Amino acid sequence: MFPGNFVATTPDKPAVIAAATGASLTYRQVDENSTRIANHLAALGLARGDTVAVVSDNSLHIFEVYWAALRSGMYLTAINHHLTADETNYILTDCGARVLFAGAAVAPAVAEAGQIDDLARPGHRIAWGESGHNSSLPGFDDYDHILATASAEPRTDQPRGTDFLYSSGTTGRPKGIKIPLPDGQVDQIPDTYTVVFGGLYQFGADTVYLSPAPLYHAAPLRYCGTTNSVGGTVIMLDRFEPEAALAAIDKYRVTHSQWVPTMFIRMLKLPAEVRERYDVSSMRYAVHAAAPCPAEVKRAMIEWWGPVIHEYYASTEAAGATMIGPQDALERPGSVGKALLGVIRICDEAGAEVPTGKVGLVYFERDHMPFQYHNDSAKTREAQHPEHENCSTTGDIGYLDEDGFLYLTDRKAFTIISGGVNIYPQEAENVLIGHPAVYDVAVIGVPDPELGEVAKACVQLAPGNAPSAELAAELLDYVGDRIAAFKVPRSVDFLDDLPRTPTGKLVKRELQKQYA
Repeated sequence: MFPGNFVATTPDKPAVIAAATGASLTYRQVDENSTRIANHLAALGLARGDTVAVVSDNSLHIFEVYWAALRSGMYLTAINHHLTADETNYILTDCGARVLFAGAAVAPAVAEAGQIDDLARPGHRIAWGESGHNSSLPGFDDYDHILATASAEPRTDQPRGTDFLYSSGTTGRPKGIKIPLPDGQVDQIPDTYTVVFGGLYQFGADTVYLSPAPLYHAAPLRYCGTTNSVGGTVIMLDRFEPEAALAAIDKYRVTHSQWVPTMFIRMLKLPAEVRERYDVSSMRYAVHAAAPCPAEVKRAMIEWWGPVIHEYYASTEAAGATMIGPQDALERPGSVGKALLGVIRICDEAGAEVPTGKVGLVYFERDHMPFQYHNDSAKTREAQHPEHENCSTTGDIGYLDEDGFLYLTDRKAFTIISGGVNIYPQEAENVLIGHPAVYDVAVIGVPDPELGEVAKACVQLAPGNAPSAELAAELLDYVGDRIAAFKVPRSVDFLDDLPRTPTGKLVKRELQKQYA
């Protein structure tokens, strides 16, 4: 249920290990330190329902703050440390954070942030430095000092809190997803993520979970919480590096992991002798989500790691979810699976359901509306079905086959309308990423005087390849041999890199701005 449940049985077992340094927190340390932070929050006057924010690179301290909030009945808002001070302040203001925890290493994101309401008071802006050194952030209290001086008195009332996270903002301002607090004590009731995904992927006390992504993102944060909830060990990477991830799997005998398809692609593009250097046979569940995985990439991963590659399709909003295992993925390439949470409805622009096999907007119908966008009822209403308020979408387009398996075509916001014809750029992207010269790719719509817009491929080349007109023509021929001619990009631009979030999501609006 939470780390404190394991102090009596496995107090010295690592709850989390930082792979880069070998530093760790035991279950006793997570319990004791989160108790001290929880008592400090209470001394500041915070109570159930208040919000605590954290902005940091991956740090062991995040686990202490996370569990302090969750054992206090509070909301925990983890903020992307790559945001500007203005963007950080927007989230702090919107979520109503009363205390801000920050890592000194990400000072540019927080130096001007937190000058609002409660955060300006002593004790409400707290920062940690590197390797236990004091924070050097002006206006921030020192985390280590607070940890050393806060009360260690065990808490008698520990209502379960939850996370209050923001969408990645790849198509605009991030939106806060706030759900009602659970009803019960943290040591007595599990969170929904642990019940659903922890059970589905058999998380337990023997789990060794590799977290290769930033902890401010929903899935890594929640999977780490699930691992702690069942008594397993988290192996935390500072950031994703293909070979470092493989080395961690080998060294720690990792049993579970969570990825995005971009990470699979990066690992597959390592030289064969590098990939073969590491033993990945301990892996039992390698779960991926966040973006559709090209069928050929998934097949290659299954051939390499074995039948351990599992996919789910969901969102921070928890509007609904699907899942698919390795065998179904091989038999139905491109599918993200059958409904796990909610009933899938594929609808046209007017909200009418479309026939099996026809592309439309993907809705999930639940017995209640599972989320609200914080302080934005208009965006909440936009996400709801025109006629059914318990039916919602996050903007993806797809279709169902005759057996109820869902296939995602693209996001509605990325659809290219060329001469009145819908083009889903994901199809061309999935083909291009398979070319040995391509390291990364994005297909976007660019203005065209006759057709309104046409598709352009923006390509980052793999090392050892140079841009040329001949290579551009080769890439377009490569796509044309595999999908219909009208879906093939009209041109190729070679770029030094593509704008992706640290979690692997492509920020297409940044590319689109360049060509608008």
